[in-house]
Amino acid sequence: MQKKIELNEQVLRGLRIKNIRENELKLNKTDLAKRIGISSQFLSLVESGKGNLTYKSLKNLRDISSHSADYILYGLDDSVLNNTKEYLEFFSEDELKSGLDILKDLVYVLKNKKY
Repeated sequence: MQKKIELNEQVLRGLRIKNIRENELKLNKTDLAKRIGISSQFLSLVESGKGNLTYKSLKNLRDISSHSADYILYGLDDSVLNNTKEYLEFFSEDELKSGLDILKDLVYVLKNKKY
């Protein structure tokens, strides 16, 4: 049973990578493979769910696609993280620290609120 689940996750991962390559980066297999440091044959294996990227190749794909490793590996939505990063660029480090303190207080209040 475990092998079947892993296989499905690997196939889905390959499909996400293929989608990123074709629909977002608009690259063919050869071009993406060169950019992430693997052969186009190995990229074909990865996209078909029969291979996995190394850390270095995954990092390279993450860097050129602007997707998080969590999205590439597991399909976790990274739009919230990306949107938050863009919004936070407008603030100084001190402002971010103050905001984080306020957020911690808010979490405490919400967790301890009696209904």
